[in-house]
Amino acid sequence: MREIVGWIRSIGFAVIFALVLGIFVFQPYKVDGHSMDPTLQDQQRIYVSKLAHTFNYLPNYGDIVVIDSRVDRSRSWKDDVTGHPLVGLLLGTGDDHSMYVKRVIGKPGDVLEFKDNKVYRNGTPLDEPYIKETMDYAADGKITVPANHIFVMGDNRNHSTDSREIGFIPVDHVMGTMIENPFSAK
Repeated sequence: MREIVGWIRSIGFAVIFALVLGIFVFQPYKVDGHSMDPTLQDQQRIYVSKLAHTFNYLPNYGDIVVIDSRVDRSRSWKDDVTGHPLVGLLLGTGDDHSMYVKRVIGKPGDVLEFKDNKVYRNGTPLDEPYIKETMDYAADGKITVPANHIFVMGDNRNHSTDSREIGFIPVDHVMGTMIENPFSAK
């Protein structure tokens, strides 16, 4: 009996450790769709550092981030817990399609403009060698990224649902920043 209790305790600690690690530090995500082509492919597994979310700091320009696209609602710690894959599996909410993988284009205070098939940030056209094709999008006027928000876009600009449609992303909706695959052979 003592051995069974020991096994149960060990498994319990392992599950708690996996939950804490996945909620606050590191989590895998799967790319769903083609909005990040050619950088990331549909169904590709990526690994995300959640430290930016845990400590609420801004990602850098050009970072690939996972965002909660439900920008019209506030997030709480409960969302972080139920968003973990293990918890989602237990609750039956594992196929949540509200998480998007996008690239950071603008940070608070940036003035963005879309003209001449390019993105301009603070009056300067962005050099974007990662995009799939010339962007077929223009908008009248300039937009300013508000405090505590970012502006994100997919690399496949002509086939991406991003900040152009869903709006500015609150910093607390940035789930994490993609890191290089630690398990790939170099």
